[in-house]
Amino acid sequence: MDNRQAIGSWLSGPRAAAEEMGADFGYRGERLGLPEHGPGSLAPLGRRFGALFVDWALCLLIAYGLIARGDGSTAAGNWAVVVLFVLNVLTVGTVGCTPGKRLLGLRVISVDGTRLGAGRAVLRSALLCLALPALVWDRDGRGLHDRAGRAIQVRG
Repeated sequence: MDNRQAIGSWLSGPRAAAEEMGADFGYRGERLGLPEHGPGSLAPLGRRFGALFVDWALCLLIAYGLIARGDGSTAAGNWAVVVLFVLNVLTVGTVGCTPGKRLLGLRVISVDGTRLGAGRAVLRSALLCLALPALVWDRDGRGLHDRAGRAIQVRG
């Protein structure tokens, strides 16, 4: 075996190596019964990060302007996490999307296709605010916060 081929397979990861051996993983979201493209398909990672960025900016604005009252200390950043939690619980648990997700055409649903209940919205939001569970994904691109809350982020 050529050394370049060995290094290339190592950099590509185990999925690429398994696909070279003939394994078929299908498209992202297929195991969940979602369509490959269009409305109801799994939300792309870039849009999900964009929606989180919009929500975080909104939470920082609220925390800085209303709670910390313009104080330039780190208190505004700490309060922004609390505001993000409340925003996610209230909006995802009721209408299925945060303002950022609505702006970018995404929504959060339960694995069975229904609205996410209040309990699962609280669990999902708490794990999202911890950040680390949201940065660990499965092969469908779902973060641990979505898996624990039995949620899926889909295109609206």
